[in-house]
Amino acid sequence: MTTSVNAELQELAESIFGDAASGDTGFDAALWRTLEETGLARLTLPAAAGGSEGTLEDSAVVLAAAGAHAARVPLVETDLVGGWLLHAAGVPLPDGPLTAAAGSLEVDGTTVRGQLRRVPWARAAAGVVVLTDAHVVLLDPGAVEVTEGTNVAEEPRDTVSVDGPAAAVAPAPEGAAAELRLRAALGRAQLLAGAARAALSASVRYAGERVQFGRPIAKFQAVQQQLALAAGEVAAASAAASAAARAAADTGFAAPSTRFAVAAAKSRTGEAAGAVARIAHQVHGAIGFTREHDLRLWTTRLWAWRDEDGSDADWNRELGATVLAAGPDGLWPLITG
Repeated sequence: MTTSVNAELQELAESIFGDAASGDTGFDAALWRTLEETGLARLTLPAAAGGSEGTLEDSAVVLAAAGAHAARVPLVETDLVGGWLLHAAGVPLPDGPLTAAAGSLEVDGTTVRGQLRRVPWARAAAGVVVLTDAHVVLLDPGAVEVTEGTNVAEEPRDTVSVDGPAAAVAPAPEGAAAELRLRAALGRAQLLAGAARAALSASVRYAGERVQFGRPIAKFQAVQQQLALAAGEVAAASAAASAAARAAADTGFAAPSTRFAVAAAKSRTGEAAGAVARIAHQVHGAIGFTREHDLRLWTTRLWAWRDEDGSDADWNRELGATVLAAGPDGLWPLITG
């Protein structure tokens, strides 16, 4: 994708998410309609699945903007995860937003029984896609019981109970579990990178406005140093997330280089999330902890998302195991791709 196209897509995404930004909670139905109308809701899916046939690098641009504006829609779940899984299994996609989970369900023909916990956006989904050990299952929200829950950012993370017929059941594609995990982690890393960028921007802006001892606090060396540290974390997170998207687009999710890049991206964005959130609240002081202040929209997401789809500790263990398995001669090729 050329730089000009990338810039145009980013401008479109920033405009759409910026216009919809608010401090409300729950699913933003109006924003979702706009995303469907502009082709961003199913950006990377093929036309046969109602998608726009965009690349994973296109998706990275859109998801970073969604994270930066705290968008209240299941983009990762619909496009990168649930939509991909249904299409890969040969199951027609229902209209509307989707969500997805990997879990253990009892599948007997088309009858499904079991319970899934912390399913993102289940209450708003037109279809719940589940990957079991052997099947891809599409649950009909009308046939399941949803117990509402949230993460620390007040995003829906619901419990789904089912005991009855599913909308569709198909054999799981080979390697689906590994790819599903990587796709979810990649999408979450892009959201984290965007939210970290927004938290930094808010902190820089506030430091220039807040006057203490007769001058903006941005003039104090200690504040400048903390903002510089946060800027470094944001740059590292963005670079890692972009590199992972590029690797996935170039070589696919089955390639060892992609698995390494995605693990590094989710680990690095998770580590940056904690550092940026801490510095942002230090700069803002007590006002940043109030519900009325917008800072919470980004920092609570940073805290929630860094632990979802594998924490930085989980992915660091995987990185360590990969490096050890590669040996001394394999380390540099892993780093350089």
